[in-house]
Amino acid sequence: MKPITELDARFSAGGAAATTWEEAAELLERAEVWWLSTVRRDGRPHVTPLLAVWQDGALHFCTGPEEQKARNLEANRQVALTTGANTLRQGLDLVVEGVAEQVTDEGRLKALAEAWEAKYGPDWHFDVHDGAFHNSAGGRALVFEVAPARAFGFRKGDYAQTRWRF
Repeated sequence: MKPITELDARFSAGGAAATTWEEAAELLERAEVWWLSTVRRDGRPHVTPLLAVWQDGALHFCTGPEEQKARNLEANRQVALTTGANTLRQGLDLVVEGVAEQVTDEGRLKALAEAWEAKYGPDWHFDVHDGAFHNSAGGRALVFEVAPARAFGFRKGDYAQTRWRF
């Protein structure tokens, strides 16, 4: 589904144009490192870097069931995933907000495991069984899908803030 694209002139340079969803989706696909924001049970934020794969219009990430982010998701599945460039005058930062839904279908998990290995290399090979990823080095990993509810793009240099609503 193609989102509604809006330029926020309050935070954009004069004459700036909104970033297209196609350009944002290309960055979503090739970005290697993401920052996941979740909320702890006591309301404190939790932010952690991780790897993610953009497939079928959603971001996918994995985590061990005992990790803090997995425990946070048990109580609150609202998340934000952020990626971009750590520079001031160039690049595009993206924030994707949505609900993290666990993926347990083995066919989908196998397709995602193939996508992970294609993107990140053989060190990120996962076997799939019992509704999760499995890796000899890291053990069992739950897989989550985040379909964007809304997303934000922050272009640096020509300073354009874009919002996409789905």
